[in-house]
Amino acid sequence: MDATTIDLEQMGRAAKTAAMTLGQLTTLQKNTGLLAMAAALETHADTILAANKTDFAAASALPEKFVDRLALTKARIADMAAGVRQVATLDDPTAQTDRAWVNEAGLTIAQKRVPLGVVGMIYEARPNVTVDAAALTFKSGNAVILRGGKEALHSNLALATVLQDALAAKGLPRDAVQLITDPSRAVVTQMMHLNGYIDVLIPRGGKGLIKAVVEQATVPVIETGAGNCHIYVDAHAQLQMAVAIVVNAKVQRPSVCNAAEKLLIHADVANEQLPVIAKALQDHGVELRGDERARAIVPSMHAATAEDWDTEYNDLIMAVKVVDSEEEAIQHINAHNTKHSEAIITDNYQNSQQFLQQVDAAVVYVNASTRFTDGYEFGFGAEIGISTQKLHARGPMGLAALTTIKYQVLGNGQIRKN
Repeated sequence: MDATTIDLEQMGRAAKTAAMTLGQLTTLQKNTGLLAMAAALETHADTILAANKTDFAAASALPEKFVDRLALTKARIADMAAGVRQVATLDDPTAQTDRAWVNEAGLTIAQKRVPLGVVGMIYEARPNVTVDAAALTFKSGNAVILRGGKEALHSNLALATVLQDALAAKGLPRDAVQLITDPSRAVVTQMMHLNGYIDVLIPRGGKGLIKAVVEQATVPVIETGAGNCHIYVDAHAQLQMAVAIVVNAKVQRPSVCNAAEKLLIHADVANEQLPVIAKALQDHGVELRGDERARAIVPSMHAATAEDWDTEYNDLIMAVKVVDSEEEAIQHINAHNTKHSEAIITDNYQNSQQFLQQVDAAVVYVNASTRFTDGYEFGFGAEIGISTQKLHARGPMGLAALTTIKYQVLGNGQIRKN
C-alpha cells in the first residue's frame, strides 16, 4: 500500500469485519492459521532477510540499541516461528468459561472470555513485535492494526505480507493482520484517535513513545513500560550468585527493557563484593556510574548524576548506589523505577519476602535475573508487551490479557420485582 493511499478508517472497517469472523473461529481453525504462519516464516526467511538488509543498510546512523533490535537472522526468524507454534499449543482463552452460577432468581449466569476486538500496536524498530502481535491477537480472536517504526518498514512489510498470505491460503481473514506503511507522525496521531474502530491501543517502545501515546490517545491505551530495572544485593547475598545474576541481567542483551540498569548494594557487603561485581561488569565493557560511596570503593567509576537514577540506558551502562538498609533500597527503587522488573539477591527469607511485598513493580524476583520478564519465558508463547499499569493487565501480556469478560445470562421468563 502506497503511503499516499493510507485510509485508516478503511483499515479500521476491514479490521472490524475480520474481528467478527475471528471471534467465531474454533480453536482448531485458529491453530491451523498459526501453524501456517509459522511455516511461512521459515519458508520465506530469505525474502524477510533481504527486506531486513534494506532496513539495515539505512540504520548506520541509529544508536546501537536500535540496531540490535532491528537485526534479523535465520536464527531469530526460527525463534519467531517457534513462538508462533508455542502460541498454537496454548489454551484458547475464548473457549473457556471462567465461572458459572445460578442466582436467587433462577438465572444461570456464565462469565466468559471474549476478544477485545481490534487491537492497535505502535512500536519502534522491533520486527519481532510484528509476529508476536499477529500470533497473540489471532489466537485470542482479535484483529490487529500494526504501525512499526520507519527504520523497520521493509522488514515489517515483508513479515506482514508473509503472515497475511499464510492466512489467506487457509481461507482465513487476510485483514486479521494489517500494517500501516505510512511512516508519518500525522498517521500515528490519527491512529491514536481512531475511536469506533480500534478497541485498545498498545504502545511498545521507549519512554518518549509510550508517554506520547498515553497522553494524546483518545482510544483506550494499555501502557507498556520502559525498563529502569534494579538489582539489590542484600547484606545476605552470596557473592558468586550476585556476580552471575548482575552480569547476566546487564550484559546478555543490554538493549531490551528487562535488562538491569541499576545496581544497589548493602553497605555491609559493599567493600567485599562491589569490587568483584564491578570488575566482572567492566570486563564485559560496562561503564559504571556510581554515587560517592560506590566510587570510594571502586574509583574507576564515573560519577553518577541525579538524572542517571531515572534513565533507561539500553546500553552497556549501569549506575551503582550503596545503601544502608533494605528499606532504603526499596524506597529508592519505588521512587525511580518504571514499575517493570526488580530483583533482590539474598539468602535471608524475611528480607526476600519484604522485597516481594513492598517493591512496586509488575515482576519482582528473588535470586534471579530480570531478563526472565518475557512472555516466552513465562510460558505465554509470544508476548504483546509488558504492561506496567495496574488496570486490566500487568506484566508480560499473553493471550488472556487480550480478552475481556462477557456475562451470558439464561432465564425462563424471570422479571425483576424490586
